[in-house]
Amino acid sequence: MRFDHLDEKNHLMFAIKYYENPQSVTVDDFMEDMKKFKYLKRLLKRYLKTGVLRTNLILNHLIVLYNVFGEGTLPLLMYKLEPEYYPAVKTFLIYLSRYPESNGGVLEDVDLDEAIYTQLRKL
Repeated sequence: MRFDHLDEKNHLMFAIKYYENPQSVTVDDFMEDMKKFKYLKRLLKRYLKTGVLRTNLILNHLIVLYNVFGEGTLPLLMYKLEPEYYPAVKTFLIYLSRYPESNGGVLEDVDLDEAIYTQLRKL
């Protein structure tokens, strides 16, 4: 199966390909980890609507996602999240040293979110 472009038909196979969680033994465990994308999206949506930023919770979700999906996390984030969330995601990825150095792909032309950047510098 080719993964040049993630869509509804192939994103789960892509996620399974990159999934590596030694403590996961069931499909339910995998799906629970996949829900982290939804939780992250919800937190980012709340931030854009209300200005309430749950910095530590967002960082925790991103760290867990990178721990279990590795380099497959960024393509999955780009598939699961709308472009309005990209500045926030890029800012968090740079903070976590997870932003790709050679090619940022879709995020290359995206500006950082200054408010998030300021919050992260305080940590």
